[in-house]
Amino acid sequence: MALGTPPSTYDLRFDAGRICLDLLATTHPLERLDALPPLCAWIAGSGLVPPGTPLSHADPSWPIAFRELRGSVGRLVHAWLSGDVRPHDLALAHVNDVARAAPPAPRAVRGEDGTLVRRLDGPPQCAALLAAVARDAVELLTDPAARAGLRQCAGDNCPIVYVDTSRGRRRRWCSSEVCGNRERVARHRKRAALTRA
Repeated sequence: MALGTPPSTYDLRFDAGRICLDLLATTHPLERLDALPPLCAWIAGSGLVPPGTPLSHADPSWPIAFRELRGSVGRLVHAWLSGDVRPHDLALAHVNDVARAAPPAPRAVRGEDGTLVRRLDGPPQCAALLAAVARDAVELLTDPAARAGLRQCAGDNCPIVYVDTSRGRRRRWCSSEVCGNRERVARHRKRAALTRA
């Protein structure tokens, strides 16, 4: 598959509310970042780069680096959710180290119709893209209001973590269309079975 394959080809999801949490979602229901094409689709779909940004310079080390960052962010996020106050020094050091690099530099350029569009100053390097994700994790985990909105999906066997920004903070699922729909269908089937019995 080409590096420009649309994200939908890989069943990628972007409904967690933060780029760093969308990265965590790439493990469910199976590993999504096991090769370069799905990683490039995730980078494009997550908004880390403007639409149409070429990623042809990406190499096989990129998925490994993104999976390593995902592991560190995951340890920190899940520690917060579980109330684990023990320091996760290695994960924290890794996220902080990755966040030190400069993220991709955006520029405003005239599009074909004359309106301003976002482009990158040059081809995005892996370290710059990782830095953008790591900085998002640092911002999330150090912002008390955002951190208080962290939730794990209530769907059966769904490990996805999201930020609940709903009114009243009553959101239960990572996605109403995915996990929410599954639960509604399961409840309907259960009621129908009880009615038949």
